[in-house]
Amino acid sequence: MKRQLRVGLFGIGLDTYWPQFKGLKQRLEGYVGVVEKKLARPGVEVVNLGLIDNPVKALEAGHQFREADVDVIFLHVTTYALSSTVLPVVQRAKVPVIILNLAPAAAIDYASFNKMGDRTAMTGEWLAYCAACPVPEIANVFNRAKIDFHQVTGMLEEDPVCWREVDAWIEAARVAHTMFHNRLGLMGHYYGGMLDIYSDTTLQCATFGGHMEIVEVDELAALRREVAAAQIKACVAKFRRMFAVQDDCSQAELERAARTSVALDRLVKEHDLGSLAYYYMGTGNAENEDAISSIILGNSLLTARGIPVAGEYEVKNAQAMKIMDTFGVGGSFTEYYAMDFADDVVLMGHDGPGHIAIAEGRTKVRPLKVYHGKVGRGLSVEMSVKHGPVTLLSVVETADGKLKLLVAEGESVAGPILEIGNTNSRYRFSIGARKFVNDWNAHGPAHHCAVGVGHIADKLDKLGKLLGVEVARVC
Repeated sequence: MKRQLRVGLFGIGLDTYWPQFKGLKQRLEGYVGVVEKKLARPGVEVVNLGLIDNPVKALEAGHQFREADVDVIFLHVTTYALSSTVLPVVQRAKVPVIILNLAPAAAIDYASFNKMGDRTAMTGEWLAYCAACPVPEIANVFNRAKIDFHQVTGMLEEDPVCWREVDAWIEAARVAHTMFHNRLGLMGHYYGGMLDIYSDTTLQCATFGGHMEIVEVDELAALRREVAAAQIKACVAKFRRMFAVQDDCSQAELERAARTSVALDRLVKEHDLGSLAYYYMGTGNAENEDAISSIILGNSLLTARGIPVAGEYEVKNAQAMKIMDTFGVGGSFTEYYAMDFADDVVLMGHDGPGHIAIAEGRTKVRPLKVYHGKVGRGLSVEMSVKHGPVTLLSVVETADGKLKLLVAEGESVAGPILEIGNTNSRYRFSIGARKFVNDWNAHGPAHHCAVGVGHIADKLDKLGKLLGVEVARVC
């Protein structure tokens, strides 16, 4: 069964206040209820433990969050509270924590406040606005306890900037959750000599979680034998609906690609794959070569429905593509093609599958007499990424044996592309093509990256913080 993201929520207060200030506790509990409603959304379960107001409750809350298996905790600071009511919760839960420093309004109504007359009532009113007060204390204790924490400061209501940031944290947590539960299929082997793409798969699992499932090309070839004529016919019809199939594509090649696509779908289902990295020559084995040389359309359809496929066995980029797709922005396999100094753009794309769900217009299918640098011939896809804002992501394996996320925001722009039957786009960057290329390369990424639509560098930065991974932003 697929697990939902579980978000923990608790508010903090001080039980000494409750008999002193009538109605304060109920008011603060109402604040926590407002936050719960704002955190709730489809696919997210909110585990709300309410107001924690003493160390005994704090210890119990830590156990409850741990038993509930929450992925992330939002700590809503409602008023002054002792740090001893916070530390045990987070220590025991052992998940990332985001401090919500939220005022109930933009400002206290000073005139009305000062006319209240009853200084006890005035103090109670002040405490209802006192969210910022204990945050330095909490931060001090978290730092000394070596607990990573993150902050959102703003207002409980009518503060879209604040709540967009909260939404971004939830999205980042959802992506981290998905990556932890993802099953990445590895089929074939690396492209010989591409030293930059070789990766430590144990490091991938240690950083993102997930499982690496080794699958055999022979299994795909065997599944192709079992595909029925009716399945092939239905798949060809699907190709014509999903792609702009060009007139020079033969029926035989369409049927060959359809057989492989049907077999691929079954392979993915049987191994419960959420992504795939592949490369294989198949030389000397006709069935294997036939399978691999007819795989592009099927892989493009998989990528479009949330199962991204990276060619050349680029494991790191399969991870980058899955991250981007889980954020809902696509994640198409890409690399430098050329530089256009006249228009100050970088041409980028790749042979093989593309993310047709983020294409500018319909993706064309073209026949190729040769797959450059690879075995065989067959059908390929030609597309550009939608014009408008884009984000590039590379999962980089560093010299000191760690992973980091390399990010750049740019724009996919209209203009001439190379009509060679591959994905191909023109990207413009705020720092210019020359500086972008130099700065990006300086981080030592592999020559592949994933591109998605929209600007999501802030969300990727939050994902990095949740995972404890460095995020380097070029632009």
